[in-house]
Amino acid sequence: MLEIMVLGLFTAALLLSAVFGVSVLYALIFGYFVFAGYALIKHNSLAEVLKMSFNGVKTVRNVLIVFMLIGMLTALWRAAGTIPFLVVCTSGLIVPSAFILFIFLLNCFVSVLTGTSLGTAATSGVISMAMAAAAGVNPVYAGGAVLSGIYFGDRCSPMSTSALLVSELTGTDIFDNIRNMIRTSVVPFIAVCAIYLTLGMNGSGASPDGGLLTLLKESFNLHWLAALPAGIVIILSLFRVRVKKTMIISILMAGIISIVLQGVTLPELFSFLFTGYRIEEPGLAAMMNGGGLLSMVKVSAIICISSSYSGIFEKTGILQGVKQRIGRLGQKITPYGGELVTSLVASMAACNQTLGIILTYQLCKDMVHDRRKMALYLENTAVIVAPLVPWSVACAAPMAAISAVNVGGCILFAFYIYLLPAWNLFRNRKRREGSVYGNRKTV
Repeated sequence: MLEIMVLGLFTAALLLSAVFGVSVLYALIFGYFVFAGYALIKHNSLAEVLKMSFNGVKTVRNVLIVFMLIGMLTALWRAAGTIPFLVVCTSGLIVPSAFILFIFLLNCFVSVLTGTSLGTAATSGVISMAMAAAAGVNPVYAGGAVLSGIYFGDRCSPMSTSALLVSELTGTDIFDNIRNMIRTSVVPFIAVCAIYLTLGMNGSGASPDGGLLTLLKESFNLHWLAALPAGIVIILSLFRVRVKKTMIISILMAGIISIVLQGVTLPELFSFLFTGYRIEEPGLAAMMNGGGLLSMVKVSAIICISSSYSGIFEKTGILQGVKQRIGRLGQKITPYGGELVTSLVASMAACNQTLGIILTYQLCKDMVHDRRKMALYLENTAVIVAPLVPWSVACAAPMAAISAVNVGGCILFAFYIYLLPAWNLFRNRKRREGSVYGNRKTV
């Protein structure tokens, strides 16, 4: 009974923060005191509770370091002209009838390079929506394509903090996980491309206005060297160089190119690293400004507090009753199906992707004993379904970044984020049925 009350208080705090538009950080802080209080009631000393919390945070220390590196990376990719170069180069590939497909593929590409859904939404996502408006494309279609694209890379990029979090939780290799993720996403990806192409062919639209592209060309020196910071990420990732080392090399290269190619001074460079990139051109400020260490402070705090729960959950057994029910559900609809349902409920209650991943792992880890399979299941459930929840940070933040008006409509047309888990549920059920049939035949 006490466990239900504690979980109910936490869920209520999260829902209230969503309803009243209060930062989820306050609800998470309240939740920490609730769970810490529960641990104290269960005869744990204050020192033991603090140790539990610290052990939880330790599991994501690498993620926190990567978050800081992402802040610096996204700032310097702007300063070096890397993102403008990529956007301008890919804009020449646009065919009006395939524009929605182009938006999806562009955001897939940028999200794989940066590994951040919000960073992609704030750069190529914003530009995609502006170009869609200029071309007369339905903003709901465009918003759905952006949402699909930004979570393609958020799920399977070597730069992705969610992919890194999953590898840390499960003790698996991130590159092995990525290979498995790609293998299980081929069919949904092809299907989504076909759907977006069909939508574009049946809709209206013209070639996008080149005003934005002209501004980018006038404001940046778009020499091919500007693409090197992105290119080095791809090359080093193919050689399986560690993510942190890859990002540091890319940051150093972007810093040099910013000075040599874009004329950035050393004081400006250090300012960009800490406070984010800033451009005075009004037409580009909303699209290009951002990044920096300070941009990652709030999300890092959310990560720290969320992960501290896992240590308390582990030691107090507060989720034991829920885990037993999930185990029974997994027996009925396959372990993957049980994890999918769990991840959706966890995302609705947690209101952020990180805590949704941690909760899903805590609740389902006894149901799936193979670590690599567990990592794959988390990527195909908790990571990808979080943006399906309108009040979740995973959905609300990117939609706010691209100024989407009809959020529900954008989710409806974000085919990738629900076709992928649906396809994998179908695969796992067919595999289970085949296994059962085979066993009966043998008997």
